[in-house]
Amino acid sequence: MNSFFGHLKTINHHKRLVMEGCFQVGLYKQGLLHDLSKYSPTEFFVGVKYFQGDRSPNNAEREDKGVSLAWLHHKGRNKHHMEYWIDYSQKKDGRMVGMDMPAKYVVEMFIDRVAACKTYQKDKYTDRSPLEYYKRGFDHYLIHPNTQALLEEMLTMLAEKGEKETYLYIRKNILHNKK
Repeated sequence: MNSFFGHLKTINHHKRLVMEGCFQVGLYKQGLLHDLSKYSPTEFFVGVKYFQGDRSPNNAEREDKGVSLAWLHHKGRNKHHMEYWIDYSQKKDGRMVGMDMPAKYVVEMFIDRVAACKTYQKDKYTDRSPLEYYKRGFDHYLIHPNTQALLEEMLTMLAEKGEKETYLYIRKNILHNKK
């Protein structure tokens, strides 16, 4: 498949999955606006150049250049990424730390992870996949303890109880009056 159309198909599919998930939990605006920066030239053409279909092209750009300029652009414009919320500690020790994310962005991050796993793993996806992916990368995350706890709660519930029950729980218990 042509990398231009392959990449376009991949991001459209991912965006559709996130939109459907966001709509299920009541995050309509976030579902519609999710990842629009992926269509910007800075991100899109890198995605075309490094398209593989089974993983993020940002990883391939990073391997090739030592940095992913597309990722730096993306995470700086999308509040559902924990990296958007990294700042200097208030303790004035010069450390960078994860800030406490609003619940609606943690939920979008969760849904984004589910959609990414479905998009790249295809038939191999299970409801445990997002939790397993999270655990493989956890050692390098800068994430606030509250954000971590909420994300892990949703990932664990998905792994144990499935998508339908988890999304209903999110809508009724996490997002109810907290948007």
